[in-house]
Amino acid sequence: MKLAVFAHCAVDTITIDDTNYEQIGGSACYCGITARQFKFDVDVFTKFGPNFPKQYFDEHKINCINSESQKDTTKFAISITGSDRTLKLENQCDPIEYSNVNADGHLVSPIFHEINDDVLGQIKKDSNFIFVDPQGFLRQKDSQNNVYLEKNDLDLSGINAIKVNPEEAQCIVNGTHDEMMVALQKKGVEHVLLTNKSEVSLLVKDKVYSITLPNKQIHDTTGIGDIFCSAFCCTMLKEKDFLWALCFAGGAAQAALDSKNIGLQKIPKKGTIQNNASYFYNLVKFRDL
Repeated sequence: MKLAVFAHCAVDTITIDDTNYEQIGGSACYCGITARQFKFDVDVFTKFGPNFPKQYFDEHKINCINSESQKDTTKFAISITGSDRTLKLENQCDPIEYSNVNADGHLVSPIFHEINDDVLGQIKKDSNFIFVDPQGFLRQKDSQNNVYLEKNDLDLSGINAIKVNPEEAQCIVNGTHDEMMVALQKKGVEHVLLTNKSEVSLLVKDKVYSITLPNKQIHDTTGIGDIFCSAFCCTMLKEKDFLWALCFAGGAAQAALDSKNIGLQKIPKKGTIQNNASYFYNLVKFRDL
């Protein structure tokens, strides 16, 4: 099976407890390498500059489409305190161009405005299953390049699945957590995932399914959302079962956090994800909405 990922790579400086770590990352890397753990073929539609180690994709047998740019790779300075983090945009690479790909699913996870509305529309037309993480559509920067979220009337018609946290959801719709999930569903999303720190909820039709990730010490949270999205997407495409997809996504996020590794080193192996997924499957709660 094949997953097409639309997202930028990044070169990040991650600061945890006053220690700096220079890391390559971005949704393109986290989503793509996670999908390879699920034995998917991966086409990544991205842009990176001469300062990005392209061989990293080659080593993981990931196919990059029209990816090289004369501009330096998108770069963030990321400061992490517990489960909270602040971002500063230090460089922005070229936008991603669209080209048709024959894939089982499309994962759209921009990090900062690299995908415009036209490209998103073209992906929708060609996709059998499209998962959107809207973070990069919602982000703006102030005069000091600090990144913040801003309201956006994103067209979500024809989207099969979306992952948002409460702050991101509030930029697209209004209301309580339940009301926002329903409002996103009304905008055209089939599977609505709301992640609120350790609480993960999934709205399908009129039922909410939820799991709780064990509360353990959190280290580097960079890329956890991307690992979660990719695991959900791959499981959904393979198994056609949203409950297993929810459990595999939670299992992947938990395994990445448990590793206590920095950057891409935290992407877990399929076996660890599977063990966690089986654990969560027996603990899923559900309620009518």
